[in-house]
Amino acid sequence: MDAEAALQRLSSSQHGLSSEDAARRLSAHGPNRLPTARRRSVLTRFLGQFHNVLIYVLLAAGAATLLLGHLSDSLVIAGVVLVNAVVGFIQEGRAERSIDAIRAMMNPRAGVMRAGHRGNLAAEDIVPGDIVLLEAGDRVPADLRLLRAHNLTIDEAVLTGESVAATKQIEPVRADAALGDRASMAYSGSLVAAGHGLGVVVGTGRDTQIGRISTMIGAVESLSTPLMRAMDRFARQVSAAILGISALVFAIAVLWRDYTLDSALMVVVGLAVAAIPEGLPAVMTITLAVGVRRMARRNAIIRRLPAVETLGAVSVICSDKTGTLTRNEMTVRGLYTADGAVSVEGVGYATQGDFKREGMRLEPAADPVLSRLLHAAVLCNDAQLHTVDGASTVDGDPMEGALLVLAVKGGLDPARARADYPRRDEIPFDARHRYMASLNDTDGGPIIYVKGAPERILDMCVDVAAAAGHRPLDRATWDAATQHAAAEGQRVIALACRHAADSEARLSPERVEEGLTLLGLVGLIDPARSEAKEAVRECRTAGIALKMITGDHAETARAIAIQLALADDPEVITGAELDQMDDATLRATAAAMTVFARTSPEHKLRLVSALQANGSVVAMTGDGVNDAPALKRADIGVAMGGKGTEAAKEASEMVLADDNFATIVAAVREGRTVYDNLTKVLAWTLPTNGGEALTIICAVLFGLVLPVTPIQILWVNMVTAVALGLTLAFEPTEPGTMRRHPRAAGAPLLSGRLVWRIMFVSVLMAAGAFGVQAIAETWGHDTETARTMVVNALVAMEVFYLFSVRFIHGTSLTFPGLLGTPAVLSGLAGVIACQLAFTYAAPLQAIFETRALSLSDLLAVAGAGGILLVVVEVEKRLFGLWSRGHRPERSRATHGGNQK
Repeated sequence: MDAEAALQRLSSSQHGLSSEDAARRLSAHGPNRLPTARRRSVLTRFLGQFHNVLIYVLLAAGAATLLLGHLSDSLVIAGVVLVNAVVGFIQEGRAERSIDAIRAMMNPRAGVMRAGHRGNLAAEDIVPGDIVLLEAGDRVPADLRLLRAHNLTIDEAVLTGESVAATKQIEPVRADAALGDRASMAYSGSLVAAGHGLGVVVGTGRDTQIGRISTMIGAVESLSTPLMRAMDRFARQVSAAILGISALVFAIAVLWRDYTLDSALMVVVGLAVAAIPEGLPAVMTITLAVGVRRMARRNAIIRRLPAVETLGAVSVICSDKTGTLTRNEMTVRGLYTADGAVSVEGVGYATQGDFKREGMRLEPAADPVLSRLLHAAVLCNDAQLHTVDGASTVDGDPMEGALLVLAVKGGLDPARARADYPRRDEIPFDARHRYMASLNDTDGGPIIYVKGAPERILDMCVDVAAAAGHRPLDRATWDAATQHAAAEGQRVIALACRHAADSEARLSPERVEEGLTLLGLVGLIDPARSEAKEAVRECRTAGIALKMITGDHAETARAIAIQLALADDPEVITGAELDQMDDATLRATAAAMTVFARTSPEHKLRLVSALQANGSVVAMTGDGVNDAPALKRADIGVAMGGKGTEAAKEASEMVLADDNFATIVAAVREGRTVYDNLTKVLAWTLPTNGGEALTIICAVLFGLVLPVTPIQILWVNMVTAVALGLTLAFEPTEPGTMRRHPRAAGAPLLSGRLVWRIMFVSVLMAAGAFGVQAIAETWGHDTETARTMVVNALVAMEVFYLFSVRFIHGTSLTFPGLLGTPAVLSGLAGVIACQLAFTYAAPLQAIFETRALSLSDLLAVAGAGGILLVVVEVEKRLFGLWSRGHRPERSRATHGGNQK
C-alpha cells in the first residue's frame, strides 16, 4: 500500500491518535510486549533428571535390595542416582529464556505523535495506528509503515542477516517482497543507523516480525540428542535382558539345582547387582562434564550437558554468513581507476594493509588519482573511526567506515583532512537520488565531492581522472568493471568530483548532477574470517557437510562461499525458490546444495528440518534473532557470544565466546573425543559387569560354589567404577579423530563391534575367575581364601583391561599406552590401596569374609590380568586386519554435502 492508504486502513493520520482512541486500542490489542514464557519450577526440573529408563531400573534395584535387607547396596545405588541427578540439574539449571531475550530488545520508550503533539511514551503502551518518530540511534519499538524517510538507514541484521544497513523509502514495494527488500517498512528490534523518519504502527507485541519469531521459538520442538536417544534404547535393552536372565536363572536354580527359594533369591540379587551397571550413569555424566570444561577452555560454552556428545555426531553444519563466516565489518577489497585496478589488503576495520597494482606495491600519496579518491572518500563521509589500543570501531554506516579505514591505510588522517578541508554544505544520501555530495574548501578552491551508486554517478560524469590528465568517459568499460566487481560479491560505490565557483556556498541537485569527473570505483565486501577457510577444510576432511544459509544477497553469499571453498562452483538457491518447493523437493535440495540466500527465519527452520529428515545430525550457527527458531530446532544450536543477540544465545546449546567459526571445529573434535570416551566407558563397564554376571550364571548352571558373594561383587563395582571407570572420562583425543566420518545419526549405542567385545571379554573374565578359583582349590585354600583370590583377580583383570580399552582405534601395547595418564595412574593407585585394605584389613575381612593372600596367590591374580590384556590385544589386532581387508569403499562428502 502507499502511505496514505496505510493510514486510512489503520484509521489514523499523521497527527496521531487521540488519547481515548489509543486507550481503546490498547485494551483491544494488549500491551506492546511479548508474553512471558512459562517456566518449570525448580522441583520439576530436579525431578526431571530422574526421567530415564535406566534410572528407573536402578531405583527398582535399590528398592529390591532394601526389601531383602541389603541396606549398604541400597544406599550405594541411591547415592549414584542422586549424584547423577544433581550434576544434571546444575548443568541444565538455567531455564530457556529465548522470549525474554527478545523482549529485552524492545526499546523501553519511544517518540510518538498523539493528537498532534509529540511525546515520549513507554514502548509497551504503543498501539496500532500510533505515529512513531525515528532518529539515529533509536531502537524501533514496533513494526512501522514508513510515512516519511529522510536519509533513513536501519540496521536489520538481527532479522535479515545483512551486514549493511538498509536504506528506507516511503514508496510501496511488491506484495511478495522478501523481508530484506521491504524498504518502506521498519521492524521492531532493528536499529536506526542514520537519518530520521516517521511511521505508522502496523503491528505490536506478538504481531510484529520479532513476535512471529518468538512464537516460532515457542512452537519449535527441541529434539533429544543422539546420546539420549541411544541411552533410552540401551536402558530398555539392559532392563529386558536383566529381567529375562534373572527369571531364567531363578527357575534353573529352583527347578533343576534344588536351591531353596531364599537361596535362589539371593543368587538373583547377586546376579542383578553384578549385571546392573550402577556407576554407569554417573560416570557418563561426569564424562560429559569433563567435556564441558575442556570446551570452555576452547571458548565454547556449553549450556546443556548432552550437547557435548552431540557435537561428535554432527554431519552437517548450517552456518549463517554475517558475523559467523564473515567478520561483519565491511572492507574495501578493490579500487578501479582509469590507470588500472588496485587491490587493497587487510581485514575488517584493521588499518594495516598495502595497495597493489599488478602485484606491485604502490604508495597512494604518490598517485594523483588515488590521492584524490582517498580525499573524496574521507570528505564525502559522515562516519567516525575510533582506534583504541590498535582496535578500530566505526560509528555510522559500515560502508562509510570502510572508506575511512581505506584512507588510513593510504596514509591519510581523516580528522586532519576534515580540519584542513572544512565542509561548506552537503546533500545527504537519499534513496531517491542515490548519492551523497559535499562541498569542501581546499587549497585549490572549493570542490564538490560525490559518492553513490555507480550507475547514477556515471550518468553524472563527463570524463575520468587519470595520471596523465582527464580522459573521455567510456561508459561500457565502467559498466563492465561494475558488473565484474558485483559478480565477485562486492558492493560497488563510485566517487567523483568537480571544482566549484568560489561564490558557491550552497549545493543543489541541479549543480551537482552535471559535469563531474569520475575518480574511480570502490569495491567493498564483508570479508570471510581468515581462520574460517582452514576450519572449513578440516570439516570437509572430517566428512562434515557445510551449508551457508543467509539473508544476504545471492551474489555476496556466492562470493564468500568461493572464498571459503565451501564448494568449487556453488549454485545459490534463494528463499523465493524454496517457497515453491514441496517437502520432498526441499529435502533433496537441502542435501545437494551448499548456499541459500535471501532466506527468512521460516526458510532456515525448514532447511534444518529437511536435513534432519534426511538423517543428518545438524548444527546450526547464528547470531541474530532471525536465527533463533532454527537454532532451537537443530540438534545443536551454536550462537555467537560476542556479536550474537541474547535471543540467539538462549535458543542455543552452545555459545562461542570468541565468535570464531574455527572454534566450532575444535568443539566438534572435543565432541568426538567425548563420544569416544563414552564408548570406552561402556566398553569397560559392560564387560566387567558381564563377566561378574556370567560367573554367577555358570556357577548355577554347573552346580558350583559361587566364586564370589553378592556383597563382594558390590565391593568390586564400587571400587572399580569410581577409581577406574571414571579415569576414562579424562582420556585425550586419539590420533586421526578428525579424519573419521561422523557416525550415523541412528547408530545404536552398542554397535556390533562393541557387543562382540562385551561378550568376548565377559567370557574371558568369567574364565579367569573360575581359573583362579580352580588354582586356589588345587593349592588347598578354603572357600573364603579362594573367593578373596577371585575378587582380586576380577579387579586385576579390570585394571589390565582398562589399559586395553583406552585405545579403541589402535593398539594399547605402546609406551604411551602402557604408561597411562595422570588420571589412570591415580585411579590405579587408589584401587591397589583399596584392594590391600579389602584383603588384609581386619575390619574389612570381617565384613566381606576375606582372607590374607600370599605372594604366590597375588602372582596368580596378576597373571590372570596379564593374560587377559594379551588376548584382548591380539583379538583387537586380528579384527583390525580383517576389517581393513573387508571395509567397503566410503565416499567422501561432496561439496554439496551428500554422503553415500
